[in-house]
Amino acid sequence: MAASSLCGFLDIRAAVPLLLLAAVAFYVLMEQLSYRRKKGPLPGPPLVVPFFGSIAQLIRDPPAYWDGLAASELGLSADYLLGTFVVFIRDTELSHRVLANVRPNAFHFIGHPFGKELFGEHSLIYMSGEGHRELSRRFAPNFTPRALSTYAAIQQRVILAHLRRWLDRSAAEGGAKPVALRVPCRDMNLETSQTVFVGPYLSAEAREQFARDYNLFNVGLMAVPVDLLGFAFRRAKRGVARLLRTLAECAGQSKARMHAGGEPACLMDYWMQDTLRGMDEAAGCSPPAHTGDEEIGGHVFDFLFAAQDASTSSLCWAVSALDAHPDVLARVRAEVAALWSPDSGEPITAAQMAEMRYTKAVVARGDPAPAPRDDGAAHRPRGVPAGGAVHRAQGRHRVPVAVRVVVPGVPRPGGVRPGPLLLGGAPGGRGVPAQLPGVRRRGAPVVGQRYALNHLVLFVALLASLVEFRRDRTEGCDDLAYIPTIAPRDDCAVYLRQRCAELPSY
Repeated sequence: MAASSLCGFLDIRAAVPLLLLAAVAFYVLMEQLSYRRKKGPLPGPPLVVPFFGSIAQLIRDPPAYWDGLAASELGLSADYLLGTFVVFIRDTELSHRVLANVRPNAFHFIGHPFGKELFGEHSLIYMSGEGHRELSRRFAPNFTPRALSTYAAIQQRVILAHLRRWLDRSAAEGGAKPVALRVPCRDMNLETSQTVFVGPYLSAEAREQFARDYNLFNVGLMAVPVDLLGFAFRRAKRGVARLLRTLAECAGQSKARMHAGGEPACLMDYWMQDTLRGMDEAAGCSPPAHTGDEEIGGHVFDFLFAAQDASTSSLCWAVSALDAHPDVLARVRAEVAALWSPDSGEPITAAQMAEMRYTKAVVARGDPAPAPRDDGAAHRPRGVPAGGAVHRAQGRHRVPVAVRVVVPGVPRPGGVRPGPLLLGGAPGGRGVPAQLPGVRRRGAPVVGQRYALNHLVLFVALLASLVEFRRDRTEGCDDLAYIPTIAPRDDCAVYLRQRCAELPSY
Protein backbone atom coordinates (compact mmCIF):
# COMPACT_ATOMS: atom_id res chain seq x y z
CA MET A 1 0.00 0.00 0.00
CA ALA A 2 2.78 2.39 0.99
CA ALA A 3 4.73 1.48 -2.15
CA SER A 4 1.65 2.16 -4.29
CA SER A 5 1.12 5.59 -2.69
CA LEU A 6 4.79 6.46 -3.17
CA CYS A 7 4.63 5.51 -6.85
CA GLY A 8 1.51 7.68 -7.31
CA PHE A 9 3.24 10.64 -5.64
CA LEU A 10 6.31 10.22 -7.83
CA ASP A 11 4.10 10.06 -10.91
CA ILE A 12 2.45 13.40 -9.94
CA ARG A 13 5.84 15.03 -9.33
CA ALA A 14 7.03 13.84 -12.72
CA ALA A 15 3.92 15.30 -14.34
CA VAL A 16 4.28 18.78 -12.73
CA PRO A 17 6.86 20.09 -15.26
CA LEU A 18 4.67 18.91 -18.11
CA LEU A 19 1.61 20.57 -16.58
CA LEU A 20 3.53 23.83 -16.09
CA LEU A 21 4.81 23.68 -19.65
CA ALA A 22 1.28 23.10 -20.91
CA ALA A 23 -0.02 26.05 -18.84
CA VAL A 24 2.68 28.36 -20.20
CA ALA A 25 2.01 27.18 -23.75
CA PHE A 26 -1.73 27.77 -23.27
CA TYR A 27 -1.07 31.29 -21.89
CA VAL A 28 1.21 32.14 -24.82
CA LEU A 29 -1.34 30.83 -27.30
CA MET A 30 -4.19 32.80 -25.74
CA GLU A 31 -2.00 35.92 -25.59
CA GLN A 32 -1.19 35.65 -29.29
CA LEU A 33 -4.83 35.02 -30.20
CA SER A 34 -5.97 37.98 -28.08
CA TYR A 35 -3.39 40.25 -29.72
CA ARG A 36 -4.37 39.06 -33.20
CA ARG A 37 -8.06 39.61 -32.46
CA LYS A 38 -7.47 43.18 -31.20
CA LYS A 39 -5.03 44.01 -33.97
CA GLY A 40 -7.41 42.95 -36.72
CA PRO A 41 -6.44 44.58 -40.02
CA LEU A 42 -4.21 47.23 -38.45
CA PRO A 43 -0.51 47.34 -39.39
CA GLY A 44 1.76 45.86 -36.73
CA PRO A 45 3.82 42.77 -35.91
CA PRO A 46 1.93 39.54 -36.70
CA LEU A 47 3.21 37.86 -33.51
CA VAL A 48 4.61 39.33 -30.30
CA VAL A 49 7.14 38.28 -27.68
CA PRO A 50 5.10 36.77 -24.81
CA PHE A 51 4.22 39.36 -22.15
CA PHE A 52 7.17 41.66 -22.97
CA GLY A 53 6.13 42.50 -26.52
CA SER A 54 8.36 45.15 -28.13
CA ILE A 55 9.66 46.67 -24.88
CA ALA A 56 13.26 45.55 -25.55
CA GLN A 57 13.38 47.36 -28.89
CA LEU A 58 11.75 50.44 -27.38
CA ILE A 59 14.42 50.64 -24.68
CA ARG A 60 17.33 49.71 -26.94
CA ASP A 61 16.57 52.03 -29.87
CA PRO A 62 13.54 54.32 -29.38
CA PRO A 63 13.91 56.26 -32.69
CA ALA A 64 13.95 53.04 -34.74
CA TYR A 65 10.96 51.75 -32.78
CA TRP A 66 8.86 54.87 -33.43
CA ASP A 67 10.02 55.02 -37.05
CA GLY A 68 8.72 51.50 -37.55
CA LEU A 69 5.31 52.32 -36.07
CA ALA A 70 5.07 55.58 -38.03
CA ALA A 71 5.75 53.86 -41.36
CA SER A 72 2.06 52.94 -41.73
CA GLU A 73 0.20 54.84 -44.42
CA LEU A 74 -3.04 54.52 -42.44
CA GLY A 75 -1.89 56.91 -39.72
CA LEU A 76 -2.06 54.31 -36.94
CA SER A 77 -0.35 51.05 -35.99
CA ALA A 78 -0.81 48.28 -33.44
CA ASP A 79 1.78 46.87 -31.02
CA TYR A 80 2.10 45.11 -27.68
CA LEU A 81 4.05 46.34 -24.64
CA LEU A 82 4.30 44.57 -21.28
CA GLY A 83 0.95 42.86 -21.53
CA THR A 84 -0.86 45.90 -22.96
CA PHE A 85 -2.22 46.23 -26.47
CA VAL A 86 -1.09 49.60 -27.88
CA VAL A 87 -2.44 51.73 -30.72
CA PHE A 88 0.03 54.31 -32.07
CA ILE A 89 -1.77 57.25 -33.72
CA ARG A 90 -0.06 59.48 -36.23
CA ASP A 91 -3.03 61.00 -38.06
CA THR A 92 -3.85 64.56 -36.91
CA GLU A 93 -7.63 64.38 -37.18
CA LEU A 94 -7.79 61.02 -35.46
CA SER A 95 -5.53 62.29 -32.68
CA HIS A 96 -7.95 65.15 -32.10
CA ARG A 97 -10.95 62.83 -32.02
CA VAL A 98 -9.35 60.39 -29.58
CA LEU A 99 -7.62 62.84 -27.25
CA ALA A 100 -10.66 65.12 -27.09
CA ASN A 101 -12.40 62.38 -25.12
CA VAL A 102 -10.60 62.55 -21.79
CA ARG A 103 -13.41 61.90 -19.34
CA PRO A 104 -12.23 59.98 -16.27
CA ASN A 105 -14.18 56.90 -17.39
CA ALA A 106 -12.63 57.05 -20.86
CA PHE A 107 -8.91 57.65 -20.44
CA HIS A 108 -6.52 56.86 -17.65
CA PHE A 109 -3.07 58.33 -17.74
CA ILE A 110 -0.28 55.72 -18.01
CA GLY A 111 2.91 57.74 -18.42
CA HIS A 112 5.05 54.75 -17.52
CA PRO A 113 4.06 51.07 -17.27
CA PHE A 114 5.23 51.00 -13.64
CA GLY A 115 4.79 54.72 -12.93
CA LYS A 116 2.66 54.25 -9.82
CA GLU A 117 5.51 52.37 -8.16
CA LEU A 118 7.96 55.12 -9.07
CA PHE A 119 5.92 58.23 -8.31
CA GLY A 120 4.53 57.08 -4.98
CA GLU A 121 1.05 56.71 -3.55
CA HIS A 122 0.29 60.44 -3.42
CA SER A 123 0.93 61.21 -7.06
CA LEU A 124 -1.53 63.59 -8.68
CA ILE A 125 -0.64 62.14 -12.08
CA TYR A 126 -2.75 59.03 -11.52
CA MET A 127 -5.69 60.69 -9.78
CA SER A 128 -9.02 61.23 -11.54
CA GLY A 129 -12.58 62.30 -10.86
CA GLU A 130 -13.73 64.76 -8.21
CA GLY A 131 -10.67 64.24 -5.99
CA HIS A 132 -8.43 65.28 -8.87
CA ARG A 133 -10.54 68.37 -9.60
CA GLU A 134 -10.64 69.40 -5.94
CA LEU A 135 -6.89 69.10 -5.61
CA SER A 136 -6.36 71.06 -8.82
CA ARG A 137 -8.47 73.88 -7.37
CA ARG A 138 -6.23 73.95 -4.32
CA PHE A 139 -3.25 74.65 -6.59
CA ALA A 140 -4.73 77.95 -7.82
CA PRO A 141 -3.00 80.17 -5.19
CA ASN A 142 0.37 78.83 -6.39
CA PHE A 143 -0.01 80.54 -9.76
CA THR A 144 -1.58 83.94 -9.13
CA PRO A 145 0.03 86.97 -10.83
CA ARG A 146 1.77 87.81 -7.54
CA ALA A 147 3.16 84.28 -7.20
CA LEU A 148 4.26 84.15 -10.85
CA SER A 149 6.07 87.49 -10.37
CA THR A 150 7.95 86.03 -7.40
CA TYR A 151 8.91 82.98 -9.45
CA ALA A 152 10.01 85.09 -12.44
CA ALA A 153 12.60 86.92 -10.37
CA ILE A 154 13.96 83.60 -9.07
CA GLN A 155 13.97 82.06 -12.56
CA GLN A 156 16.00 84.94 -13.98
CA ARG A 157 18.62 84.78 -11.23
CA VAL A 158 19.13 81.06 -11.85
CA ILE A 159 19.14 81.42 -15.65
CA LEU A 160 21.72 84.23 -15.47
CA ALA A 161 23.96 82.24 -13.14
CA HIS A 162 23.95 79.30 -15.55
CA LEU A 163 24.46 81.46 -18.65
CA ARG A 164 27.53 82.90 -16.92
CA ARG A 165 28.87 79.39 -16.27
CA TRP A 166 28.30 78.36 -19.88
CA LEU A 167 30.09 81.46 -21.18
CA ASP A 168 32.98 81.00 -18.75
CA ARG A 169 33.36 77.40 -19.86
CA SER A 170 33.31 78.42 -23.52
CA ALA A 171 35.82 81.25 -22.91
CA ALA A 172 38.15 78.90 -21.02
CA GLU A 173 38.32 76.75 -24.15
CA GLY A 174 38.89 79.77 -26.36
CA GLY A 175 35.45 79.40 -27.94
CA ALA A 176 36.85 76.60 -30.10
CA LYS A 177 34.65 73.83 -28.73
CA PRO A 178 30.85 73.73 -28.79
CA VAL A 179 28.96 73.38 -25.52
CA ALA A 180 26.37 70.57 -25.47
CA LEU A 181 23.41 72.28 -23.79
CA ARG A 182 21.09 69.44 -22.88
CA VAL A 183 22.70 68.46 -19.57
CA PRO A 184 23.46 72.10 -18.60
CA CYS A 185 19.84 73.00 -19.39
CA ARG A 186 18.67 70.08 -17.29
CA ASP A 187 20.87 71.19 -14.38
CA MET A 188 19.55 74.74 -14.77
CA ASN A 189 15.96 73.53 -14.76
CA LEU A 190 16.53 71.36 -11.71
CA GLU A 191 18.04 74.26 -9.77
CA THR A 192 15.23 76.53 -10.92
CA SER A 193 12.59 74.02 -9.82
CA GLN A 194 14.26 73.47 -6.46
CA THR A 195 14.54 77.20 -5.80
CA VAL A 196 11.08 78.16 -7.07
CA PHE A 197 9.26 75.29 -5.39
CA VAL A 198 11.05 74.82 -2.04
CA GLY A 199 14.06 77.16 -2.20
CA PRO A 200 14.46 78.39 1.41
CA TYR A 201 14.12 74.89 2.83
CA LEU A 202 16.87 73.04 0.96
CA SER A 203 20.45 73.24 2.21
CA ALA A 204 23.38 72.99 -0.22
CA GLU A 205 23.92 69.38 0.86
CA ALA A 206 20.23 68.59 0.40
CA ARG A 207 20.33 70.10 -3.10
CA GLU A 208 23.26 67.86 -4.09
CA GLN A 209 21.50 64.75 -2.79
CA PHE A 210 18.32 65.95 -4.47
CA ALA A 211 20.13 66.17 -7.82
CA ARG A 212 21.62 62.68 -7.41
CA ASP A 213 18.28 61.14 -6.50
CA TYR A 214 16.49 62.84 -9.37
CA ASN A 215 19.10 61.49 -11.76
CA LEU A 216 18.48 57.98 -10.37
CA PHE A 217 14.78 58.54 -10.99
CA ASN A 218 15.39 59.60 -14.59
CA VAL A 219 17.62 56.59 -15.27
CA GLY A 220 15.02 54.29 -13.72
CA LEU A 221 12.32 55.67 -16.02
CA MET A 222 14.27 54.47 -19.05
CA ALA A 223 15.50 51.18 -17.57
CA VAL A 224 14.06 47.67 -17.63
CA PRO A 225 11.57 47.64 -14.70
CA VAL A 226 13.24 44.95 -12.59
CA ASP A 227 12.55 45.70 -8.92
CA LEU A 228 15.55 43.83 -7.51
CA LEU A 229 18.69 44.91 -5.66
CA GLY A 230 21.34 46.26 -8.03
CA PHE A 231 18.93 47.23 -10.81
CA ALA A 232 18.29 50.83 -11.92
CA PHE A 233 14.55 50.55 -11.26
CA ARG A 234 15.14 49.66 -7.58
CA ARG A 235 17.67 52.51 -7.24
CA ALA A 236 15.09 54.86 -8.78
CA LYS A 237 12.42 53.80 -6.27
CA ARG A 238 14.79 54.39 -3.37
CA GLY A 239 15.82 57.75 -4.79
CA VAL A 240 12.18 58.84 -5.15
CA ALA A 241 11.46 57.72 -1.57
CA ARG A 242 14.26 60.01 -0.34
CA LEU A 243 13.00 62.86 -2.53
CA LEU A 244 9.48 62.50 -1.13
CA ARG A 245 10.76 62.51 2.47
CA THR A 246 12.78 65.65 1.76
CA LEU A 247 9.81 67.43 0.18
CA ALA A 248 7.54 66.40 3.08
CA GLU A 249 10.05 67.95 5.51
CA CYS A 250 10.03 71.12 3.39
CA ALA A 251 6.23 71.23 3.64
CA GLY A 252 6.44 71.05 7.44
CA GLN A 253 9.04 73.84 7.58
CA SER A 254 6.96 76.01 5.24
CA LYS A 255 3.85 75.53 7.36
CA ALA A 256 5.77 76.64 10.44
CA ARG A 257 7.18 79.71 8.68
CA MET A 258 3.84 80.76 7.19
CA HIS A 259 2.12 80.20 10.53
CA ALA A 260 4.62 82.62 12.06
CA GLY A 261 3.64 85.28 9.50
CA GLY A 262 6.55 85.00 7.07
CA GLU A 263 6.33 86.35 3.53
CA PRO A 264 6.00 83.74 0.77
CA ALA A 265 9.32 83.14 -0.99
CA CYS A 266 8.53 80.04 -3.06
CA LEU A 267 5.66 77.94 -4.38
CA MET A 268 5.51 75.85 -1.23
CA ASP A 269 4.94 79.03 0.84
CA TYR A 270 2.03 80.24 -1.31
CA TRP A 271 0.50 76.78 -1.09
CA MET A 272 0.97 76.44 2.67
CA GLN A 273 -0.36 79.94 3.28
CA ASP A 274 -3.66 78.94 1.69
CA THR A 275 -3.56 75.47 3.27
CA LEU A 276 -3.20 76.93 6.76
CA ARG A 277 -6.24 79.15 6.17
CA GLY A 278 -8.26 76.08 5.26
CA MET A 279 -6.99 74.21 8.33
CA ASP A 280 -7.86 77.15 10.59
CA GLU A 281 -11.40 77.26 9.18
CA ALA A 282 -11.74 73.55 9.95
CA ALA A 283 -10.47 73.92 13.51
CA GLY A 284 -12.13 71.36 15.77
CA CYS A 285 -13.04 69.16 12.82
CA SER A 286 -11.08 66.69 10.76
CA PRO A 287 -8.23 68.34 8.80
CA PRO A 288 -9.12 69.11 5.18
CA ALA A 289 -8.06 66.59 2.57
CA HIS A 290 -4.68 66.94 0.86
CA THR A 291 -3.04 68.87 3.71
CA GLY A 292 -0.67 66.23 5.16
CA ASP A 293 3.06 66.85 4.74
CA GLU A 294 3.70 63.53 2.97
CA GLU A 295 0.83 64.05 0.54
CA ILE A 296 1.96 67.60 -0.23
CA GLY A 297 5.51 66.35 -0.77
CA GLY A 298 4.21 63.84 -3.31
CA HIS A 299 2.33 66.52 -5.21
CA VAL A 300 5.33 68.85 -5.26
CA PHE A 301 7.32 65.99 -6.77
CA ASP A 302 4.69 65.90 -9.53
CA PHE A 303 5.35 69.60 -10.15
CA LEU A 304 9.07 68.93 -10.22
CA PHE A 305 8.66 66.15 -12.76
CA ALA A 306 6.34 68.27 -14.93
CA ALA A 307 8.79 71.20 -14.88
CA GLN A 308 11.98 69.26 -15.50
CA ASP A 309 12.50 67.06 -18.55
CA ALA A 310 9.82 68.58 -20.79
CA SER A 311 11.30 72.04 -20.19
CA THR A 312 14.79 70.75 -20.94
CA SER A 313 13.55 69.41 -24.25
CA SER A 314 11.75 72.66 -25.05
CA LEU A 315 14.82 74.80 -24.32
CA CYS A 316 17.07 72.68 -26.53
CA TRP A 317 14.67 72.74 -29.46
CA ALA A 318 14.15 76.49 -29.01
CA VAL A 319 17.91 77.10 -29.30
CA SER A 320 18.13 74.85 -32.36
CA ALA A 321 15.14 76.51 -34.05
CA LEU A 322 16.30 80.08 -33.36
CA ASP A 323 19.70 79.27 -34.82
CA ALA A 324 18.00 77.83 -37.92
CA HIS A 325 15.87 80.99 -38.36
CA PRO A 326 18.17 84.03 -37.93
CA ASP A 327 15.42 86.43 -39.08
CA VAL A 328 13.17 85.25 -36.25
CA LEU A 329 16.05 85.49 -33.78
CA ALA A 330 16.68 89.09 -34.88
CA ARG A 331 13.01 89.93 -34.36
CA VAL A 332 13.08 88.43 -30.86
CA ARG A 333 16.19 90.44 -29.98
CA ALA A 334 14.59 93.63 -31.25
CA GLU A 335 11.41 93.08 -29.25
CA VAL A 336 13.29 92.33 -26.02
CA ALA A 337 15.64 95.30 -26.50
CA ALA A 338 12.65 97.65 -26.90
CA LEU A 339 11.30 96.53 -23.52
CA TRP A 340 14.33 95.68 -21.36
CA SER A 341 18.03 96.47 -21.23
CA PRO A 342 20.77 94.41 -19.54
CA ASP A 343 22.18 97.73 -18.28
CA SER A 344 19.02 98.49 -16.31
CA GLY A 345 20.19 96.39 -13.38
CA GLU A 346 16.62 95.13 -12.99
CA PRO A 347 15.06 91.79 -13.91
CA ILE A 348 12.44 91.52 -16.62
CA THR A 349 9.09 92.33 -15.04
CA ALA A 350 5.76 90.60 -15.48
CA ALA A 351 4.47 93.65 -17.38
CA GLN A 352 7.42 93.50 -19.78
CA MET A 353 6.89 89.78 -20.32
CA ALA A 354 3.25 90.46 -21.14
CA GLU A 355 4.41 92.77 -23.95
CA MET A 356 6.74 90.17 -25.47
CA ARG A 357 4.02 88.81 -27.70
CA TYR A 358 6.30 87.81 -30.54
CA THR A 359 8.71 85.98 -28.21
CA LYS A 360 5.79 84.14 -26.62
CA ALA A 361 4.60 83.10 -30.07
CA VAL A 362 8.04 81.73 -30.87
CA VAL A 363 8.26 79.56 -27.76
CA ALA A 364 4.63 78.41 -27.75
CA ARG A 365 4.61 74.78 -28.82
CA GLY A 366 3.02 71.38 -28.47
CA ASP A 367 3.88 68.74 -25.91
CA PRO A 368 7.49 67.43 -26.20
CA ALA A 369 6.66 63.95 -24.96
CA PRO A 370 2.97 63.07 -24.82
CA ALA A 371 2.32 60.04 -22.68
CA PRO A 372 0.09 57.09 -23.52
CA ARG A 373 -3.38 56.82 -22.06
CA ASP A 374 -5.45 53.78 -21.24
CA ASP A 375 -8.49 53.60 -23.52
CA GLY A 376 -11.50 52.53 -21.53
CA ALA A 377 -14.48 53.93 -23.43
CA ALA A 378 -13.09 56.56 -25.75
CA HIS A 379 -13.80 57.16 -29.40
CA ARG A 380 -12.05 54.51 -31.45
CA PRO A 381 -11.59 54.11 -35.18
CA ARG A 382 -13.33 51.11 -36.67
CA GLY A 383 -11.51 47.91 -35.88
CA VAL A 384 -9.59 49.27 -32.84
CA PRO A 385 -10.67 47.49 -29.64
CA ALA A 386 -11.23 48.99 -26.20
CA GLY A 387 -8.99 48.23 -23.26
CA GLY A 388 -5.67 49.06 -24.87
CA ALA A 389 -3.36 52.06 -24.69
CA VAL A 390 -3.47 54.94 -27.15
CA HIS A 391 -0.20 56.71 -27.88
CA ARG A 392 -0.09 59.88 -29.95
CA ALA A 393 2.87 60.37 -32.24
CA GLN A 394 5.71 62.52 -30.94
CA GLY A 395 8.76 64.29 -32.32
CA ARG A 396 9.15 64.13 -36.08
CA HIS A 397 6.17 61.75 -36.25
CA ARG A 398 3.85 64.37 -34.80
CA VAL A 399 1.65 65.40 -37.71
CA PRO A 400 2.04 67.87 -39.14
CA VAL A 401 4.09 70.55 -37.30
CA ALA A 402 4.30 71.18 -33.59
CA VAL A 403 2.76 74.66 -33.57
CA ARG A 404 0.93 77.30 -35.51
CA VAL A 405 0.50 80.49 -33.49
CA VAL A 406 -1.04 83.54 -35.17
CA VAL A 407 -0.20 86.75 -33.33
CA PRO A 408 -2.55 89.64 -34.12
CA GLY A 409 -0.69 92.63 -35.48
CA VAL A 410 2.60 90.77 -35.86
CA PRO A 411 3.61 90.51 -39.52
CA ARG A 412 5.51 87.62 -40.99
CA PRO A 413 9.27 88.14 -40.64
CA GLY A 414 10.83 87.16 -43.95
CA GLY A 415 7.94 84.83 -44.74
CA VAL A 416 8.28 82.87 -41.47
CA ARG A 417 5.43 83.28 -39.02
CA PRO A 418 6.75 82.91 -35.46
CA GLY A 419 4.63 79.86 -34.68
CA PRO A 420 5.96 77.49 -37.34
CA LEU A 421 9.42 77.16 -35.85
CA LEU A 422 9.41 73.41 -36.14
CA LEU A 423 10.87 72.57 -32.72
CA GLY A 424 10.79 68.87 -33.50
CA GLY A 425 7.85 68.99 -35.88
CA ALA A 426 7.68 67.86 -39.49
CA PRO A 427 8.81 70.31 -42.19
CA GLY A 428 6.24 71.24 -44.76
CA GLY A 429 3.15 70.23 -42.79
CA ARG A 430 0.09 72.40 -42.46
CA GLY A 431 -0.48 74.04 -39.10
CA VAL A 432 -2.45 72.63 -36.21
CA PRO A 433 -3.33 74.15 -32.82
CA ALA A 434 -0.38 74.35 -30.45
CA GLN A 435 -2.07 71.97 -28.02
CA LEU A 436 -4.02 68.92 -29.07
CA PRO A 437 -7.08 68.37 -26.88
CA GLY A 438 -6.29 66.20 -23.91
CA VAL A 439 -2.56 66.95 -23.88
CA ARG A 440 -1.32 68.75 -20.75
CA ARG A 441 -4.81 69.31 -19.46
CA ARG A 442 -4.52 67.41 -16.20
CA GLY A 443 -3.18 68.30 -12.79
CA ALA A 444 0.12 70.03 -12.20
CA PRO A 445 0.97 70.55 -15.89
CA VAL A 446 -2.30 72.48 -16.37
CA VAL A 447 -2.10 74.98 -13.54
CA GLY A 448 1.66 75.25 -14.06
CA GLN A 449 1.35 75.94 -17.78
CA ARG A 450 1.73 79.70 -17.29
CA TYR A 451 4.83 79.14 -15.17
CA ALA A 452 6.36 76.87 -17.82
CA LEU A 453 5.65 79.39 -20.58
CA ASN A 454 7.21 82.17 -18.50
CA HIS A 455 10.32 80.03 -18.04
CA LEU A 456 10.67 79.53 -21.78
CA VAL A 457 10.09 83.22 -22.52
CA LEU A 458 12.63 84.35 -19.92
CA PHE A 459 15.26 81.89 -21.11
CA VAL A 460 14.85 82.84 -24.78
CA ALA A 461 14.78 86.57 -23.97
CA LEU A 462 17.92 86.42 -21.83
CA LEU A 463 19.83 84.05 -24.12
CA ALA A 464 19.01 86.09 -27.23
CA SER A 465 19.90 89.38 -25.56
CA LEU A 466 23.09 88.36 -23.75
CA VAL A 467 24.65 85.58 -25.83
CA GLU A 468 25.77 85.05 -29.42
CA PHE A 469 25.20 81.40 -30.17
CA ARG A 470 25.78 79.27 -33.24
CA ARG A 471 24.73 75.68 -33.59
CA ASP A 472 27.41 73.12 -34.38
CA ARG A 473 25.37 71.58 -37.18
CA THR A 474 26.60 68.12 -38.05
CA GLU A 475 24.92 65.30 -39.93
CA GLY A 476 22.06 63.90 -37.88
CA CYS A 477 22.42 66.48 -35.10
CA ASP A 478 18.64 67.06 -35.01
CA ASP A 479 17.75 63.37 -35.02
CA LEU A 480 15.79 62.45 -31.92
CA ALA A 481 17.15 61.13 -28.65
CA TYR A 482 14.73 59.97 -25.92
CA ILE A 483 15.86 61.03 -22.43
CA PRO A 484 12.89 60.30 -21.63
CA THR A 485 11.50 63.33 -23.50
CA ILE A 486 12.78 64.09 -26.99
CA ALA A 487 15.97 66.10 -27.53
CA PRO A 488 18.47 66.64 -30.37
CA ARG A 489 20.76 63.64 -30.73
CA ASP A 490 23.88 65.83 -30.37
CA ASP A 491 22.51 67.30 -27.11
CA CYS A 492 22.16 70.69 -28.86
CA ALA A 493 25.86 71.55 -29.24
CA VAL A 494 26.42 75.31 -29.73
CA TYR A 495 29.30 77.77 -29.85
CA LEU A 496 28.79 80.54 -27.29
CA ARG A 497 30.11 84.09 -26.98
CA GLN A 498 29.07 86.92 -24.71
CA ARG A 499 27.08 89.51 -26.62
CA CYS A 500 26.96 92.43 -24.18
CA ALA A 501 29.73 94.24 -22.34
CA GLU A 502 28.69 92.86 -18.95
CA LEU A 503 26.08 90.40 -17.84
CA PRO A 504 23.45 91.92 -15.55
CA SER A 505 23.55 91.16 -11.84
CA TYR A 506 20.45 91.28 -9.65
